Amino acid sequence: MAPHRDLPAGLMHNLFQNTGNSSFTDFLGHYAPELLQRRTERLAAPIGDQVPHATTIAAATFAGGVVMAGDRRSTSGNIIAQRDIEKVFRADDYSCMGIAGTASTGIEMARLFRVELEHYEKMEGRTLSVAGKANRLATMIRGNLGMAMQGLVVVPLFAAYDPDRDAGRIFSYDVAGGPYEKDRYDAIGSGSIFAKGALKKLYRDDAGADDTVTMLIQALYDAADDDSATGGPDVTRKIWPVVAVIDDNGFRRLGDEEVAEVVQHMLDERMISPDGPIAPLR
Repeated sequence: MAPHRDLPAGLMHNLFQNTGNSSFTDFLGHYAPELLQRRTERLAAPIGDQVPHATTIAAATFAGGVVMAGDRRSTSGNIIAQRDIEKVFRADDYSCMGIAGTASTGIEMARLFRVELEHYEKMEGRTLSVAGKANRLATMIRGNLGMAMQGLVVVPLFAAYDPDRDAGRIFSYDVAGGPYEKDRYDAIGSGSIFAKGALKKLYRDDAGADDTVTMLIQALYDAADDDSATGGPDVTRKIWPVVAVIDDNGFRRLGDEEVAEVVQHMLDERMISPDGPIAPLR
């Protein structure tokens, strides 16, 4: 970052050594507030429907970890704005976040959240707890409330591996930043109601990581089947859902070849049973 306002070298050193606390966002707000998007300015008119929106993200826990998956479509009104947008982002070695809502604001928030966690670790010499990370993200969402009230809404889904519990954890949020921990699975975005419906019948407590990946891809496919804003796997363009697995080995994004294999197996089964697997009645 270039020196700000031609400050003397001694004062610059003092600014960077005495940041007040371990929050990078607070530091940047004091040192160079123009680099942060202004959250309180009123827009001339609501523009929420005029900018690209990211849609469906789903996550589910398994024994010893958590999986998050997102479709690749973004929409602007009834138009497909992008077919291969990224919606699932690594936050640190043991956590990730997925975005739904205003795509540009969500991507900016994901990048800033990652720097926030890195800054805290450098300043404090340790990582935040999972609950601490969830609360930091809640503060950032709350800072966007003014823009959200004008249509530029971002509502992330946060997932992490908790070493203290040897388990995956999932947090969802409301538009005001309230964090809510979810048990077993959750989904956000326009297709979330259909994805959660699929997970409700498919989820198993004894499933491993591979089975959980399959569950989420099935859930995203069901969401795309009923929600026009959610994109299904694009076989002709080779555009696959983004899938991330987090366990005691850390964050791992599945490669396209791995995801494509799961998708192809699912599509082969759907040729026989278009509505997908059926939950057992007993």
